[in-house]
Amino acid sequence: MNEYRTHNCGELRAENVGQTVKLAGWVQSVRDLGGVVFIDLRDQYGITQIVTSGDDKKVDEVQRIPVESTISITGKVRKRADETINKNLATGEIEVFIDTVEILGKRTKNLPFSVNEEKDVREDLRLQYRFLDLRSEKLKQNILLRAKVLQFLRAQMVERGFTEVQTPILTSSSPEGARDYLVPSRVHPGKFYALPQAPQQFKQLLMVSGIDKYFQIAPCFRDEDARADRAPGEFYQLDMEMAFATQEDVFNVMEKVMYNTFKEFSTKKVAEYPFPRISYNEAMLKYGSDKPDLRNPLIIEDVTDIFQNIEFNAFKGKIVRVIATHNVKECPRSFFDGMTDFAIKECGAKGLAWLRVNDDRTFQGPIAKFIDDASREELLKRTNSGAGDAIFFIAEQKGIVETLAGQIRTELGTRLDLLEKDVFKFCWIVDFPMYEIEDGQIAFSHNPFSMPQGGLEALNTKDPLDILAYQYDIVCNGIELSSGAVRNHDPEIMVKAFEIAGYTKEHIEKKFPALFNAFQYGAPPHAGIAPGVDRMIMLITDEPSIREVIAFPMNSKAQDLLMGAPGDVTDKQLKEVHIKIDVKENK
Repeated sequence: MNEYRTHNCGELRAENVGQTVKLAGWVQSVRDLGGVVFIDLRDQYGITQIVTSGDDKKVDEVQRIPVESTISITGKVRKRADETINKNLATGEIEVFIDTVEILGKRTKNLPFSVNEEKDVREDLRLQYRFLDLRSEKLKQNILLRAKVLQFLRAQMVERGFTEVQTPILTSSSPEGARDYLVPSRVHPGKFYALPQAPQQFKQLLMVSGIDKYFQIAPCFRDEDARADRAPGEFYQLDMEMAFATQEDVFNVMEKVMYNTFKEFSTKKVAEYPFPRISYNEAMLKYGSDKPDLRNPLIIEDVTDIFQNIEFNAFKGKIVRVIATHNVKECPRSFFDGMTDFAIKECGAKGLAWLRVNDDRTFQGPIAKFIDDASREELLKRTNSGAGDAIFFIAEQKGIVETLAGQIRTELGTRLDLLEKDVFKFCWIVDFPMYEIEDGQIAFSHNPFSMPQGGLEALNTKDPLDILAYQYDIVCNGIELSSGAVRNHDPEIMVKAFEIAGYTKEHIEKKFPALFNAFQYGAPPHAGIAPGVDRMIMLITDEPSIREVIAFPMNSKAQDLLMGAPGDVTDKQLKEVHIKIDVKENK
């Protein structure tokens, strides 16, 4: 291959026996077995065992090489004895007997942690020494898989006639739902660029420009707090937009791309498309979440009407939702007490009522005496419950009851081990409300540039809270992969939509000048979506944290511990961009 190696460390096989080869890599381990020294030599492609005999003068030299140093060796491939074959290695039938060895990069510092050992290492230490962390097999495979997924996604989009276009990283600040990262201008004092929260406006401008189907693997920058499924600062998405397209056109493309990608890179079952379409209102009622995990079979039922006249203060004037759990006769009282503690301590609920169903279909539990016979029979019928089942009750005001019921549903599914194993279940959440009440005012509930269902007529004639939008989310196993929408490309409809939310035409022209101006020049109907690549790979690899599938992630405090970002800059640099800072130390 070159002066350092003729083969990589995962390449040699039995048919190479007798050949003189040259390998280069990292010393993973050095084992001295009574004068015979074995080295496991590792590179990206695999591991090859290197050996020197007991009467070889190189034994002393080899056994002193620090692990994780890089070396290049020449030697002859020989077959291992049958009893020493390592079936866990692709190269396990052979070994290379050393002729010469050259140390290329000697490790001179102590390792902060052992590479490739299954030990708990503090995440901050792993991120500080990410170049070592990436040497571990698990993390390395995640990054290699990521590369393959990106290549596959790109090929999928090209195959479907999409054109890859790169959009700017330095752009203008605009209100898109999160804090911008700002970049001061040297040439224009007092002016700032912003890193794009998403290529949203640019991809819509491409539609106006006549690009029929656009995509890119797009970097997005948002100053948001970290979560297990959200990296602070920077993330990537499969950004796409289609001209002369409807919601269904987007679904038809994205369902195939998602299905093919998850099928290609995971051994889990992938639920077939078309994916279920669930309205926002139905999702909040049945699952208590707009990102439901369909692996959980539990369904939330509304039974408010049954308890309208009940003499039980906890239910009076409240919305009452129930979750029926079946075949839980063997669950001890501590299970129910534990769920009550969870509801109160973890969810902030005032309590959690529950009832067991006895063999004679009567109820047993703290609120059994408040349930009359007619209500009991109707409750059993609605929840399809019988002997050995249990029913949990959540009573609260609208806007609170949905969230609580969803949290209880999720916890019950986990504690009862009800989630379907080894499967990816997708769904679309559709028909989001266009508006909501926020601080007593009408506000956009989702993307302000979404097309309202019913168009201008709906905006002029309907109660704003009854207007639905062509907005949709794609969800997999309880993780929101992306939001998308049919875009509002009509300036007249856009002005009216913003007016309802309390904004003037002048506001649109000021905050979104390019987009609003472009729509005056003949814009096509268009729609799009942008699934998060990092979240997709996190699901495929079954990793609990998104940082495990990103090569150089920030920590939960938005710090790059490896490079020391954010960091200080010199006064000269600040002066060049016309900035003076006054940071007061906390005392």
